[in-house]
Amino acid sequence: MSLDPSAAGYKTEPYEFKYDWKTVVLYALGIGARKDELDYLYESRGPKVFPTFAVVPALAAVADMLGKTRCDLAMVVHGSQGVRLHRPIPSEGTMQTTGEVTGLYDMKKMAQVTLTTRTEIDGKPVFDTEWGILVRGAGGFGGEPPPKADVPAVPERAADFTREAATSPEQALLYRLSGDLNPLHADPGFAAMVGFPQGPILHGLCTYGFVARAVIAEACGGDANRLTQFHAQFRKPVWPGETIRTEGWKLDGGRLALRAFAADRPDAVITNSWAEISGSAGGGNG
Repeated sequence: MSLDPSAAGYKTEPYEFKYDWKTVVLYALGIGARKDELDYLYESRGPKVFPTFAVVPALAAVADMLGKTRCDLAMVVHGSQGVRLHRPIPSEGTMQTTGEVTGLYDMKKMAQVTLTTRTEIDGKPVFDTEWGILVRGAGGFGGEPPPKADVPAVPERAADFTREAATSPEQALLYRLSGDLNPLHADPGFAAMVGFPQGPILHGLCTYGFVARAVIAEACGGDANRLTQFHAQFRKPVWPGETIRTEGWKLDGGRLALRAFAADRPDAVITNSWAEISGSAGGGNG
């Protein structure tokens, strides 16, 4: 199946997503939340919702858009992810998500598909997401290269914070219950068939959530509502059971530069990553 460049500009119909506190707690556990983060795990405290939960209601629209591009799903790699919050995410409700294929770019040996979504409740925006999807072997169709991203550089100094968090051997099996059922994250035979003889890998979006938790703990005083934007590029796989180490540098304007490593491997698993933090703590989930 070849990539269809005419899919650029395609917009989905709204996708409805009904959820309650159990949905957001399951997601929080999937990204490694621990008992000292009880506000995100216990309904009597809200619960509060991690901003990266935004990827979950977007999954149906993303699947629709990928189908429209006619890409070979066996050749798809998640390249980057962004989330932008307009307001705190309520702990329950009914969301409507629409998506748009905002770009198909030629990278010679591969193609990049850029997908964006907007999620609303009662007609009011809650969050937007941006997905950078790489399709191996789909380049060379004569399209434009992807635009250069405006990403703050990691300063040449020691990180302002470093935080480690261990994943469990069952982490991917737990995270997949939030909607991403790709067998790459559960089936050892499938993982070996597609090039991972070590076994199923952790979802990139699970690692993304672990890094967001580190930012919330170290730069937001534990208040997830202060994390208003978070972008990351996925570089290397993580295996369930490995420890994720997040490094962060405070920049001007409430921004952070970030990168993350897994286990004792020298190459970063997340790079070109940044977050934006609001100046004041507080704000609840309604």
